[in-house]
Amino acid sequence: MSFFNNLIVSAVQLMPKSVVGFFSKRYIAGEDIEDAVKVTRELNRQGIYSTIDVLGEAVQNREEAIESKNKALEVLDTIVQFKLNANLSIKPTQMGLAIDEDFAYEQVRSLVQKAKEINSFIRIDMEDFPYTDATFRLLRRLKQDYDNLGVVVQAYLIRTYDDIVVLNKIGTNYRLCKGIYIEPASIAYKDKEVIRKNYVKDLELILKNGNYVGIATHDEYLVNEAYRLIKELNIPKNKFEFQMLLGVREDLRNKINNDGYKVRIYVPFGKDWYAYSTRRLKENPQMAGQIFRNLFSLK
Repeated sequence: MSFFNNLIVSAVQLMPKSVVGFFSKRYIAGEDIEDAVKVTRELNRQGIYSTIDVLGEAVQNREEAIESKNKALEVLDTIVQFKLNANLSIKPTQMGLAIDEDFAYEQVRSLVQKAKEINSFIRIDMEDFPYTDATFRLLRRLKQDYDNLGVVVQAYLIRTYDDIVVLNKIGTNYRLCKGIYIEPASIAYKDKEVIRKNYVKDLELILKNGNYVGIATHDEYLVNEAYRLIKELNIPKNKFEFQMLLGVREDLRNKINNDGYKVRIYVPFGKDWYAYSTRRLKENPQMAGQIFRNLFSLK
């Protein structure tokens, strides 16, 4: 099956942009903020929350970073305007982290301040390994003045358990995911079962410490393990939520929602959807196979 999925990924990268768009449209709200509003409203109608992300990552200069920040500010304004049950996700390199850490701090600080004023929240995404420490430095610096922000930690990184031990001490709000970037075996687990085991271990550490966590997974095994920990540790519902990508495992998403747990969906939009789509497919061949099967099951 993995050979089949990788074959699909290779084929998709050779296809015209319009065809890739057809493959990807289920997983991306669209190119404009109005598309993200439409998707979020439908999710909200079902009792599901969203986190909105403007697509685009590493920028080349300060001007591009400032433009990215302004687009993110527009998202916050839109959340208020349309009374959406949503928050904002940002990527640190999109805000200039690879250019200058102090500059990126000021950029993100302005977003967190704006979010505080409207009683909203900023999720700082985690990118590939070269930016892990810098992202945590950014978080700790902002946490000195703000509590309406959180960060992503990745269970496939060997260091993550130790990172959580440290981050728990400052009351960190987490999104815990498996991790999707391709990292060397020296820093990241490669075996599926080892990653699952580490995910559960990380989640238990967060829950026992009383920190808030977004349990971000499409893996039904991990959802069931989360259910078990929540019950065994008697965790109140205001200390966690489940998080998933738009268009992925909607059956599982609906089950969790129907079970009475809070669910939040990652809703990406923007002109840079093509790069996002092809990268997602390369980093997650299983998704490519799922898209291909969905394509031929359309009525």
